[in-house]
Amino acid sequence: MNKVVQSAEEAIAGISDGMTLMLGGFGLCGIPENSIYALVKSGVKKLTCISNNAGVDDFGIGLLLQGKQVKKMISSYVGENVEFERQLLNGELEVELLPQGTLAERCRAAGAGIPAFFTPAGYGTEVAEGKEVREFNGKKYIMEEAFKSDYAIVKAWKGDTDGNLIFKATARNFNPMMAMAGKTTIAEVEELLKPGELDPNFIHTPGIFVNRIFQGSNYEKRIEQRTISK
Repeated sequence: MNKVVQSAEEAIAGISDGMTLMLGGFGLCGIPENSIYALVKSGVKKLTCISNNAGVDDFGIGLLLQGKQVKKMISSYVGENVEFERQLLNGELEVELLPQGTLAERCRAAGAGIPAFFTPAGYGTEVAEGKEVREFNGKKYIMEEAFKSDYAIVKAWKGDTDGNLIFKATARNFNPMMAMAGKTTIAEVEELLKPGELDPNFIHTPGIFVNRIFQGSNYEKRIEQRTISK
């Protein structure tokens, strides 16, 4: 099976209005920049985006928000995006905020074939509204269901043409677990190698989980909040 595609535009072929997408990254670290730009250019609408965050106004998922391409955001942190705030307050955007651990586990459960799990995070808050509650050893837990996504789009440091992926440093955030969780997984990589050129001891995501892979380019790798010592 040939998994290599030649461009981000080819990689996102098949993504249509109303679909649910997982988008890897933490803040602006390890986000699939090329694929997001391709989605913006495609004009696809009414997306549900599952991501740690919503990017910033002029970068990342923020670009999809600018074009009114996102119907719903499922995230754990959204504090860096003015347009996100405007759309939320004006009723233009549906938002589901989750504890970060719950977001991560719902991704992991999807990849592991676990339909639901119980967690204490969010019990007694708005997060628990409408969800099943059970008691274990005298403590209350709420049931959370695994995510269902049409596509997972991730960004890796290195990959090979079989789809094996290595993530670098903080980019090992939501990317590996999302790569396992999509019905179709798209991976963009900084360096695309031949099979056998990656050390198998350092592969984070086996190629069996990846459907399409391409070598990206022109990565900005922005820093969300630059802090330096005096």
